[in-house]
This record gives sequence, C-alpha cells and structure tokens, in this order.
Amino acid sequence: MSWTDERVELLRKLWLDGFSASQIANELANGITRNAVIGKVHRLGLSGRAKTTVPAAPRPRVKPLRPTVPRASVPALRGNTALAIKSLPMEEEAPEPLPIEDVVIPISERVTIMDLKEAMCRWPLGDPTSAEFRFCGAKKPTDATGPYCAQHSRIAYQPIQERRRERDQKRLQRLA
Repeated sequence: MSWTDERVELLRKLWLDGFSASQIANELANGITRNAVIGKVHRLGLSGRAKTTVPAAPRPRVKPLRPTVPRASVPALRGNTALAIKSLPMEEEAPEPLPIEDVVIPISERVTIMDLKEAMCRWPLGDPTSAEFRFCGAKKPTDATGPYCAQHSRIAYQPIQERRRERDQKRLQRLA
C-alpha cells in the first residue's frame, strides 16, 4: 500500500466533502484501512470538514418533577442507594465508639523504608519529603491481613455500621 498523488487527492476531496474515514477507506480499497486514512489526514493537516446543514430540532424543556411531600420530611436519596428500602432509625442508644488514642511509637521502633520488613507496621510518620520520615515499624499481629499494627488498624479502618450511622445522623440533622 502506498499513498500515490491520485489517492491523496481523492482522500482530500472525500474528507472535505464530509465522508467518514471508514467510507474513504472503502472507496480507496487496496489495503487502505480506516486508521491509515486517519493518520494521513492528520499528517496532511486536514482539519476542516464540510458541515451538514441540518438544523437541530429544538429540544422541549422538561420541568423537573416536584415532590408532593415537603422536602424537609423526605430524606434525599441519590445514587445506587436511591431504591433501597430504608426505615428511619429508631431512637435507640448507639454503643459508644472506642476512643482513638494517640499512638505513641518509641523512636527505637520507627524504621525507614530500607529497614521495613514484612511483619512490621507500615503506618507513615511525618512528611515523606523530609529526612526524618519513618514508618511505625511495630510488630503486626500474626493474623493481620492488612499493612498496619492493631492500633493503626483501628484508626485506618472504621466499621461500616459506624460510618452509616454517622451518615444517617447527619442526614437527619439536616432534615430537622
């Protein structure tokens, strides 16, 4: 396959007439692919194309549906949970969340990335761009599947129920 002067002229004419790259490739045949046509068009700098002058039909404006119930009494549901059936939480006492304690890591346990081993906590400490940057380095529990020690796992991973409970409480406060 080669681009002869005749093929290039035919390509220019068809491109400026508004033909698609696939249509031009079919017209040129003999091993010319759609991608070859697109590549040649770009190399030739053919950006302008004939525009079809079919006026677009005006789209009718659709008024958004208004809820029949006052907005304050209906919780806003969006996304993939919009159709989920949920009842409003009953007034029950939620268990107190465990207080997050400041984890004190002895300086002797802090390690650099070069000293980090498989059984060590990978909780980052400090600014990664500074020379004092270290990792926790505390021993992980043998049954731990994550990268952190027990204390840092409690900080990093919150139970789903607590997050949902907090989200629902915030939603109810906004509605009140």
